[in-house]
Amino acid sequence: MLLPFDEAGHGRAVVLLHARPTDRTMWRAHLPLLAEAGVRAIALDLPGHGAALVPDERVVAPWADVLDTLDHLGVDRFVLAGNSLGALVALQVAVTAPGRVAGLGLVGYRPHDQPPSPRLRWAWDSERTALDAGDIDAAVRAGVDAWTADAPREARAHAARMLRDQLRSQLTHGEPARAADPLDEDPAALRTLRIPAVVGVGECDMPDFFHGGESLARDLGAGEVVVIPGAGHLAPLEQPAAFCELLVNVMKGERPR
Repeated sequence: MLLPFDEAGHGRAVVLLHARPTDRTMWRAHLPLLAEAGVRAIALDLPGHGAALVPDERVVAPWADVLDTLDHLGVDRFVLAGNSLGALVALQVAVTAPGRVAGLGLVGYRPHDQPPSPRLRWAWDSERTALDAGDIDAAVRAGVDAWTADAPREARAHAARMLRDQLRSQLTHGEPARAADPLDEDPAALRTLRIPAVVGVGECDMPDFFHGGESLARDLGAGEVVVIPGAGHLAPLEQPAAFCELLVNVMKGERPR
């Protein structure tokens, strides 16, 4: 399927992939910043999020939808930037079409087979308990508290709007079935990639994503994990200027200072 998108700027392309509880509007502050830096920035809604509604019984392969959408936009080679779910999809794209990916900027990654910490388990359980009780407001509060740190009020309000929309869509349409993950088909695939990469984590994020980021950085040969100050799990939303600087460094082939 072709994914809904927003874009700004001209030059080398960077593709922005959002976190699970959000949508492509997560990147609205980043588009003008990246355009000003001489980048063509493209923000996508992943299948089942935002305006990317999935037809009943369709099995989704987000990595394939990203590539199809970029083909439609005439983008052959690009840098991928992803937060959380977006980081996972970026890796799936990279192992599927490594020759098209010029760089990776990944924040808030955790492999699914990594056991959750008590803090992460609590976040999941709090949201699920509220949803089971039909209390979307409580689920949104739990999610915003879990996924943002001491974020500015505007960023927390934006996160709450996106999460509310996502939860309503999930309750209405359910979650689509997913195709087999290309990362599971070849567990060694990440270690064979030869793509410049930077792996980051929000300073106030859960320990799961520090551990996951360190493991990913080793697999990709990406060096030390970059810690984004004053940010939680949705670090790009909370600190857009810092995240854009990280991306521009990736595109220049430099390590963040």
